Amino acid sequence: MKDGVNGVALAVFIFFFLAVTVMGFLAARWRKAENDSLDEWGLGGRSFGTWVTWFLLGGDLYTAYTFVAVPAAIYAAGAAGFFAVPYTILVYPLIFTFLPRLWSVSHKHGYVTTSDFVRGRFGSKGLSLAVAVTGILATMPYIALQLVGIQAVLDVMGVGGGEDTNWFVKDLPLLIAFGVLAAYTYSSGLRAPALIAFVKDTLIYIVIAVAIIYIPIKLGGFDDIFAKAGEAFSQTNPATGKPRGALAPAEPGQWTYATLALGSALALFMYPHSITATLSSRSREVIRRNTTILPLYSLMLGLLALLGFMAIAAGVKVTNGQLAIPQLFEDMFPSWFAGVAFAAIGIGALVPAAIMSIAAANLFTRNIYKDFIKPDATPAQETKVSKLVSLLVKVGALVFVLTMDKTVAINFQLLGGIWILQTFPALVGGLFTRWFHRWALLAGWAVGMVYGTFAAYGVASPTQKHFGGSSKEIPGIGEIGYIGLTAFLVNVVVTVVLTFVLKAAKAPDGIDETKPEDYTADAGDPGVAVELPPATAGAGH
Repeated sequence: MKDGVNGVALAVFIFFFLAVTVMGFLAARWRKAENDSLDEWGLGGRSFGTWVTWFLLGGDLYTAYTFVAVPAAIYAAGAAGFFAVPYTILVYPLIFTFLPRLWSVSHKHGYVTTSDFVRGRFGSKGLSLAVAVTGILATMPYIALQLVGIQAVLDVMGVGGGEDTNWFVKDLPLLIAFGVLAAYTYSSGLRAPALIAFVKDTLIYIVIAVAIIYIPIKLGGFDDIFAKAGEAFSQTNPATGKPRGALAPAEPGQWTYATLALGSALALFMYPHSITATLSSRSREVIRRNTTILPLYSLMLGLLALLGFMAIAAGVKVTNGQLAIPQLFEDMFPSWFAGVAFAAIGIGALVPAAIMSIAAANLFTRNIYKDFIKPDATPAQETKVSKLVSLLVKVGALVFVLTMDKTVAINFQLLGGIWILQTFPALVGGLFTRWFHRWALLAGWAVGMVYGTFAAYGVASPTQKHFGGSSKEIPGIGEIGYIGLTAFLVNVVVTVVLTFVLKAAKAPDGIDETKPEDYTADAGDPGVAVELPPATAGAGH
């Protein structure tokens, strides 16, 4: 690692950071309507077309986690880190089946969050609250991971000093970046990340296109890269007594690889920020078109993942794997282009962090504040509360990242994946059937959450006694698999069994405020208009 501050790279980084900051504040005037409501601040007025939605979803889903943690996982353990590629391929046919239905019913009834839909569909504020709390819990480490991405870039550029530097001086650049993010998110809402996403994705595509051509040329071609990576992975890891990794998953790891890919695919669009970006689009057809063109990002992700092998071949040595790719860029690129790459990572953190904080704030406002604290809140009051909560969410994520061990950031995000997957039966199941009983869904959610959390707590790693990973032996099978998927299956079994029991016992069911035609309605259909659900809707628990 080079000593001192890389002045040229830092100057380029600051230029792009200032540019997107200005864009973030100007976005407050972009397509701004007169009324002050969550539809305007939290969903951009539900007005985004195909390309804006594509960039927004891309900026939302392909984050600093993508740029830093995926290649870092490959740098550390080899091809097992490629699980992110198949799961982003699996997810698009899946969401094609249910996202248009969610958009239609949400547009018809004015739903802002997934919890709004769950409450309206099953008539249960208790189930709605469970989905909201899960969404907020799962989002917090995801936001923190974006801040880890910014911090990794700042560390490699030499900004903030070394490990022995006073904590305030060391973390000051991150605090400044956080303050700017908080300010323009508060001011512009979802319009800010939507506008900045154009810059973010353009930079990422440029950096990857250059990296995938330029770096292999400097390293002697892909044959040499894979040969050096294979040699490095064959060496014994002193901490485990086993080979460091492999170019292809070994047979014992194939269950882990497959279940992690499938579970992650099921979880991705359960996250509040994914739904927030989806509901901001102006029509059902925009969603359908996006599910067909979003796989272009999966191609980019596959190329990006190869950077982990390149870092090994280039001789990058870091104690924290999160620094491997930023360090690769600094070592291989001219300083000015390294600055462009660092800006891509930094902005790639700001865009999703903004959307995530907005999504978590919307959940709190609509499904905790309005449902349980102030049922008669006006749209303006809802917006004010959501703005304030978005700040608190970012503060919580900042505290999380400043106090956590940076080397395990991805494991905290994977723990969030275990949690959010437990909302799948209520959300996706509810979009297609009313058969599940609300109490059974709540019980299934609780069992899945408890099992998943305790199973993850018991996973150790060479650096951690608890929460050291997201895979454990699958009961009854004996193979190592993704804890989230196992917890999900337990959740489904409990939900189905209890639904039979409760229906047989004639337990009271909630009131469904939706109609079959609501799930196929489009913005231009006669009689389709946003209807804010009454404060007393779904009063049952």
